[in-house]
Amino acid sequence: MKDSYNHLVAIQVVEPILQLVGTTHAVVEVDLAGFNSALILWNVGAEHGSDTLSSSNKFTLTLTHADDTGAGVAGSYTAVAAADVLGGDTPAAGVVKTVDAAADCLTIYPIGYVGGKRFIKLLILAAATIANGTIMDVTVIKSHGLDVPAI
Repeated sequence: MKDSYNHLVAIQVVEPILQLVGTTHAVVEVDLAGFNSALILWNVGAEHGSDTLSSSNKFTLTLTHADDTGAGVAGSYTAVAAADVLGGDTPAAGVVKTVDAAADCLTIYPIGYVGGKRFIKLLILAAATIANGTIMDVTVIKSHGLDVPAI
């Protein structure tokens, strides 16, 4: 059996939260130093209350990335390009996944980051008409580490 325990590091980026209009969560900057890729897991719960998801009533997951300034801190963040992402949607302004139908709920969406930047940031946005919300969270798993064990 192969060992993945010593090769991966998981970071909770967005804690489980009822995401709705006006919800704010701490956007965690993920430092990928020492790793060559990351797997983003967006866990989307069930619709709540009378919200009906649609093309205008939706949630989006945005991914941005930044180089190291040379001082071990992130420079300016920019939206990821299609070549930086595996799975998800083709990024438009950094949006890597959109949940806009009830059938999209109760799912974990894996999105691979293979870009060459050291830092990534994720943000969940709710459309202006989502009043009851959906519980969701985001975990980032850093992988393809340069040193093993990773933890």
